[in-house]
Amino acid sequence: MASVSVDDVRDVIRVSSAEIPDAKVTKMLKRAEVTLELEIDKEIDYSNCTDAEKEFITVLAAIYAVCYLTGGSAVGLSFSVGGQNVSVLSKVPPLEVLQAQLERILSGIKGVYFGRV
Repeated sequence: MASVSVDDVRDVIRVSSAEIPDAKVTKMLKRAEVTLELEIDKEIDYSNCTDAEKEFITVLAAIYAVCYLTGGSAVGLSFSVGGQNVSVLSKVPPLEVLQAQLERILSGIKGVYFGRV
C-alpha cells in the first residue's frame, strides 16, 4: 500500500514548505481524499491507499495548492485560478496538464464496466 505525503504534493508543483505550510497541504490532502471517496463510493485513507489512489490524491491536492497560491478556488473537481504570483508559480506545471492527468487517473480507478442491460 502507498501513502501520500505533503512533500509528494509540493514536488508535483515544485514549491517548498515556505510557500505552502504542512498544515495547509494536509488539509488539501484530506479534501482530495474525500473527493475521491465521493467519486468512487469507497472509503479511502491517504496514508494507506493504492498507488492509483495515491496518484489521484496527490495530483488533486497539487491542483488545490495551485489554486491556493494564486488566490483561486477549488471545490471538488471544479477549479478557478486567480491572479498568479509569477515568482512562486514559474516552475508549476500548467493547470490543464494536471487536470488531464487527474481525469486519466480517475478513469483508471473507476474502470470501465462492460455488462448487459
